[in-house]
Amino acid sequence: MEAAPEGYRRNVGICLINPSKKIFAASRLDIPDSWQMPQGGIDENEDPRDAAVRELREETGVTSAEVIAELPYWLTYDFPPDVREKFKHQWGSDWKGQAQKWFLLKFNGKEDEINLLGGGTEKAEFGEWSWMSPELVVDHAVEFKKPVYKEVLTAFSPHLQ
Repeated sequence: MEAAPEGYRRNVGICLINPSKKIFAASRLDIPDSWQMPQGGIDENEDPRDAAVRELREETGVTSAEVIAELPYWLTYDFPPDVREKFKHQWGSDWKGQAQKWFLLKFNGKEDEINLLGGGTEKAEFGEWSWMSPELVVDHAVEFKKPVYKEVLTAFSPHLQ
């Protein structure tokens, strides 16, 4: 796998689908009316696939899921200036944006497994969640993530039919 582009924080994105091929999305607590798919940073020397499984568990509590596809390349998005400034203080690094490795996972558990407090080791990021169509996921995303979401959902579309 090629390296992530220079100046971007290494990150994974998780497109979690249920048996009806709907996609998991959750509303961010820190950005009103903004929904997203789970995502998170890749730790030093961590395999991206392992990071995807870990982030899914931390953000949603979900452990009953299997990886069924992954994008073989990185997708990037740039932070708007205000978001970049916020993260500069939060992370102590001035990243241009994020380089994401995307994974498609199939949820094979029961919905009561979903817990937005996650594993309890991280601060909650989401307030509510829903299963959505690909179009709704894109419609509800923040503007700067929409191009990446469109590309991810196009790439995974054979699995979403």
